[in-house]
Amino acid sequence: MTIDERAQVPTARRIVVKVGSSSISGENAGQIGPLVDALAEAHGRGTQVILVSSGAIATGIPYLSLDGRPTDLATQQAAAAVGQNVLIYRYQDSLDRYEIVAGQVLLTAGDMENPTHRSNAKRAMERLLDLRILPIVNENDTVATHEIRFGDNDRLAALVALLVEADLLVLLSDVDALYTKPPQEPGAERIGVVGWGDELAGVEIGSTGLSGVGTGGALTKVSAARQAAERGTAVILTATTLVADALRGEPVGTWFAPAPSTDDVGVVADATA
Repeated sequence: MTIDERAQVPTARRIVVKVGSSSISGENAGQIGPLVDALAEAHGRGTQVILVSSGAIATGIPYLSLDGRPTDLATQQAAAAVGQNVLIYRYQDSLDRYEIVAGQVLLTAGDMENPTHRSNAKRAMERLLDLRILPIVNENDTVATHEIRFGDNDRLAALVALLVEADLLVLLSDVDALYTKPPQEPGAERIGVVGWGDELAGVEIGSTGLSGVGTGGALTKVSAARQAAERGTAVILTATTLVADALRGEPVGTWFAPAPSTDDVGVVADATA
């Protein structure tokens, strides 16, 4: 189905929610509980939910006794190997309260570009959803390289939403909405709705986030939102703390209206180019 307005969000058949590293690691690790509460509420009303979660590297950093995010690929891979294990445990530990089982799906950009791998990923996620399992998707940082990685999980989330033909994509971060300029600057105004075809004239979109542990920012989120919306998937961009309201259809964050029609919402190959 096509979700054309916020009021229809609670009726969505399938949603993809993406959360960034800064929202669920370090001092914000406690936000996993409220995030799971919101996902479980949607799951409980019959919606199929897929979570795209960053945070493996950021979660692994303290366990490797590092002072900050590593810059070399090998140490990033090591941090991801440790952090992914801890991250999934934290999610499952929280999901246990609702008797929901998580399924881990790790992808690389190469997987989404390869038709066979892409088909396998789609089949696996479809089966997990049929079994009422909640897939948790992340980039496979342990094997990804600088040359082929997604670079940010906003793009990965958009591709996953297209792959599984989701009705709604929710992009979460530490900022509550898209603004006319960086929200910390004077005169910044919240943008409630981005209509289909709206060019966002005069909007200053920053390329970095507010924290130092993630890789994305407003620019990557807007790009991902555009990518999904142009293929018929509605998008909400908002803060992790507002996810429950967003999934209830409340007027929070920024709503990206989907294209009124699309020829093939399931085509992902061209989007990965």
